[in-house]
Amino acid sequence: MSQTNAVDKMDKTIKVFPLDKDTEGKHLRNDGLQESSILEDYQINWSQKLGAGISGPVRVCMKKTTQERFALKVLLDRPKARNEVRLHMLCSAHSNIVQIAEVYANSVQFPHESTPRARLLIVMEMMEGGELFHRISQHRHFTEKQASQVTKQIALALQHCHSLNIAHRDLKPENLLFKDNSLDAPVKLCDFGFAKIDQGDLMTPQFTPYYVAPQVLEAQRRHQKEKSGIIPTSPTPYTYNKSCDLWSLGVIIYVMLCGYPPFYSKHHSRTIPKDMRKKIMTGSFEFPEEEWSQISEMAKDIVRKLLKVKPEERLTIEGVLEHPWLNSTEALDNILPSAQMMMDKAVVAGIQQAHAEQLANMRIQDLKVNLKPLNVVNNPILRKRKLLGRK
Repeated sequence: MSQTNAVDKMDKTIKVFPLDKDTEGKHLRNDGLQESSILEDYQINWSQKLGAGISGPVRVCMKKTTQERFALKVLLDRPKARNEVRLHMLCSAHSNIVQIAEVYANSVQFPHESTPRARLLIVMEMMEGGELFHRISQHRHFTEKQASQVTKQIALALQHCHSLNIAHRDLKPENLLFKDNSLDAPVKLCDFGFAKIDQGDLMTPQFTPYYVAPQVLEAQRRHQKEKSGIIPTSPTPYTYNKSCDLWSLGVIIYVMLCGYPPFYSKHHSRTIPKDMRKKIMTGSFEFPEEEWSQISEMAKDIVRKLLKVKPEERLTIEGVLEHPWLNSTEALDNILPSAQMMMDKAVVAGIQQAHAEQLANMRIQDLKVNLKPLNVVNNPILRKRKLLGRK
């Protein structure tokens, strides 16, 4: 069977209908979403996957009238999904946030399902340039100036979200995509699945390991202890705020500069290992000389000011945008070690397993480049550093 026929066969086994009140999940309030079948306007390639999130793969679709390609995300039509769509649409007018073209409320039946289910089909702009760290790994001469320019774009996206009082809560490289493969392609923020209006009441421990702020881990710790009856449920719950996004930004900058995360563990675990948790909770990290000697003091300064354990001491998004590193007239043309680290198969292989285990219960893994906890045995840089330490 040819590849085209195989795709056609797959497409025919996935059924899409206009939303019906009798559909499982029942008809939710429209909220201005399209209720006609998406197939009237778009041709969907169900077999071509662009990436994956909590809810499953992102696919490719094409607008019939213009032949323009878009990315398609499919969510079960539930209040949480409606909230994701609402918050993403609120933010998507910004040039550094992935735009939503249209959202359809349809009934979709996949091959493994006995009946159709109400789903939201989110049509978004196509981001051809790929994820942030994958792009860096392909770039042999990624400079500190380029890292600064990328950081500025991420910060502008965050500033827009925070100006609307929206905490993204899942800022990480997989959610930062380049528009195309050109050298000056804009980077854009996507995936608002964990986003929430910040009314000073953020409590849910939503996070991805590595990029999680201490306050979110503390919320998780208290939540688990209250649930287990170890401590009584507090009448005034522990809360955190959108400054958790600034901590995540600090981690991303650190990795962009050197190629490995500031907080990691030598142990594999399905949850965040104790030693890694302690490092995050105490803000314990270093700038190892081997990779950081050629990196500017300005860059180190912004990382230090973002990775402050106390939120009130952490840079605000305005502070980030005003920081000298983002506004420097210096050349900053030093080539960073990060691209080489991300290309090094020994490094990637050595740090792969534990992060996948940590995310197994949260996310569907379908990503080309992942940063994982560092493993000394398989990591040549850390192995060399450990040997030098012994000497």
